[in-house]
Amino acid sequence: MIPPKLTAVAQDPRLEEDVHAPPGRAEDAARIDASEVLAHEGWRGLPPNVAQLPSADRREQLRILEALLFAASEPMAEGFLSQHLRSSDDVAALLEELKGFYASRGVNLVKVAGKWMFRTAEDLAYLLERHAVEERRLSKAALETLAIVAYHQPVTRAEIEEIRGVSVSTGTLDALMEIGWVRPRGRRRAPGRPVTYGTSEEFLVHFGLETIKDLPGLAELKGSGLLQSNLPPDFTVPEPTDAAALMPDELPLDAGDDGTDGE
Repeated sequence: MIPPKLTAVAQDPRLEEDVHAPPGRAEDAARIDASEVLAHEGWRGLPPNVAQLPSADRREQLRILEALLFAASEPMAEGFLSQHLRSSDDVAALLEELKGFYASRGVNLVKVAGKWMFRTAEDLAYLLERHAVEERRLSKAALETLAIVAYHQPVTRAEIEEIRGVSVSTGTLDALMEIGWVRPRGRRRAPGRPVTYGTSEEFLVHFGLETIKDLPGLAELKGSGLLQSNLPPDFTVPEPTDAAALMPDELPLDAGDDGTDGE
C-alpha cells in the first residue's frame, strides 16, 4: 500500500493571531465582522428601503397614540394627545412616524383642520360607498354662497350679495349652517352691526383640508375646468383666511349697539 502524499498549506497569519488573541479582543473582532456584514448592502434580510422598527420605548408611545386615535369619533389635537405622553416626548414626530406606518394600509392617518384622525384610504373609498337615493342636494345658490364664505371670510350677507350680484335668501345661509359648514363669527363694526360668517371645522374635515389655505388657487381651479379660460387679466382668487380670533373690524356676536359686550 502506497502511503498518501501530504501537502503543506501555509496558514493565514490572521487566523493564528485570532486563535491566540485574548478573549476580549476576539469578541471585538467578531463584533466588527458582524457589523460589516450587516452594513454590506443593507444586509440581505433587510433591504435598504425598509424602515427600521422603532425602539421598545418609542413603540409604546406609538401604541398609545394609535389607541387614542382609533377610539376617537372626531379628529384629535396634538395638545390633547400630548397629555397622555411624557412631557419630553415629541408628539408631532411620533404622529408623523405613525402616519408613515399607515401610508400603505387600508386606513391612513391624516391631518385635517389641524387635528389628526384615521380615515379610509382614498383609493378604497368605493368599498364603503352606500348606494341610496340622495334626499337633499345643495342648490347652486348654496354652493356659490359656500364658496364665497370660504374664500372671503369673514363676510356679511350684504357682502355675499355684492359678490354674487343677486340677493341671498335666508334659507341659503340657514341650510349651510344646519349642515355645519358655515358658522356665524361675530359682527362687523358698521352701522347695524351685521353678522359675519366663516367656515367651520366640520367644513375642513368633510373636504379633507388641513387648513382653509389648502383650498385650490387660481391655477388649480383653471386646470380642473372650474373657471373659464377667458377671464379678465386682473382676475384673482383671494387667499382665504380663517383666524379663530375676531378680526379688528369684527365685534363679538353679543356686542351691543355701542360696541360693548352684552349680557
